[in-house]
Amino acid sequence: MLIEFSVGNYRSFKDRVTFSMVAANFVSKEKSIDTNNTFEIDEELKLLKTSAIYGANASGKSNLARGLSFMKWFMINSSKETQSIDEIKVEPFRLSTETEGKPSYFELAFLMDGRKYRYGFEATQKRVISEWLFYVPNIRETSLFERQLDSIKSSKVYNADGVQQRTRSNALFLSVSAQFNVEIAERILEWITDKLNIISGLHDGAYLNYTVKCFINDKNKADIVQLIKKLDLGISEIQVEQEDFTIDLLPDEMPDELKRLIVKEAGGKATSIGISHRKFDADGNYKSIEEFNLENHESEGAKKVFALAGPLVTALKEGEILIIDEFDARLHPLISLAIVKLFNSREANPNNGQLIFMTHDTNLLSNKIFRRDQIWFTEKNRYSATDLYSLAEYKISNDESFESNYIKGRYGAIPYIGNLNRLIESNV
Repeated sequence: MLIEFSVGNYRSFKDRVTFSMVAANFVSKEKSIDTNNTFEIDEELKLLKTSAIYGANASGKSNLARGLSFMKWFMINSSKETQSIDEIKVEPFRLSTETEGKPSYFELAFLMDGRKYRYGFEATQKRVISEWLFYVPNIRETSLFERQLDSIKSSKVYNADGVQQRTRSNALFLSVSAQFNVEIAERILEWITDKLNIISGLHDGAYLNYTVKCFINDKNKADIVQLIKKLDLGISEIQVEQEDFTIDLLPDEMPDELKRLIVKEAGGKATSIGISHRKFDADGNYKSIEEFNLENHESEGAKKVFALAGPLVTALKEGEILIIDEFDARLHPLISLAIVKLFNSREANPNNGQLIFMTHDTNLLSNKIFRRDQIWFTEKNRYSATDLYSLAEYKISNDESFESNYIKGRYGAIPYIGNLNRLIESNV
């Protein structure tokens, strides 16, 4: 389970943003919402099932997803997909002279095997500056390892003797430890690979492939089909087929290099996704089934629902964390609402999967859907840096209209648009 994620340019709290899935200590008047939208880890820790992040365009919402996506990639790959001379792909804040050359900061707090872990690192484009891993074996947080530049001190529990000398300056000690079979490191990388999924609502490719694999491998296939049917897309059946795909099937006039790239991207397989709709006569009587191709004949919204269905069902059934940027893109507001309700439901989400999404859909800004601590905002400050804050920080009653107040600017995080009436005339 995800507890918190922090990103910034310094290790000091004031210069980073922290997103939290920890439930605030207040009780909503809507008892059903308060109960259903959270789950208890122990007497001291209660987590949220869903969170929505709002903000104006270019306010930093997508950067949160990108930051976490980079952190995940670097944790998994820094020891095996980078060379000693490669730059680290961090991007420091460029609109302040104070942050020039300063390290970027990443930290993740999560639950694994029933224990709390806190892992993070600071890095410039040239090297890892610091790195740390703590856990709570019983009551107190305990260090598993701490790193400052090339000095790495690890505990006996971590059991990574000799790995320190094998860790390059531009690689993470955690990543190298996993490569040399340090058990705790291996479990953490397995957790972040399997449990933490970050996708963009604008680009279907990666998660479309995942949904296709679910069909091919018969993993949660029946539940995926049921979800798609219940979202009222007029689809009666879905067929997914794969055939061997070779260079010989591509046009002769196509360059060989491009052919090889296409075959590689397709994984040697050509996928066909067939969608069946019911056909009726003039009197409204059902007559037959008409088959369509998803890519060529279905709407962009239907394509997105199909692509999302696999990750959504898997997150619900296996208790995973799903982070979706541009969640509302190409989705009807009622479909977005239905998906949120799935994750907030005790029955549909028995394993406490977590959904975090970036959105502009203000229809979801309701005290009948979310607690205040489930609603977050991003806003650029006067120095163009991102501020991230929760609606729980506002002293407001639980029965206020969150949507109306947000549109009126009472919570900030909206675009302030100048007078456009004389726009064309002023440029003549």
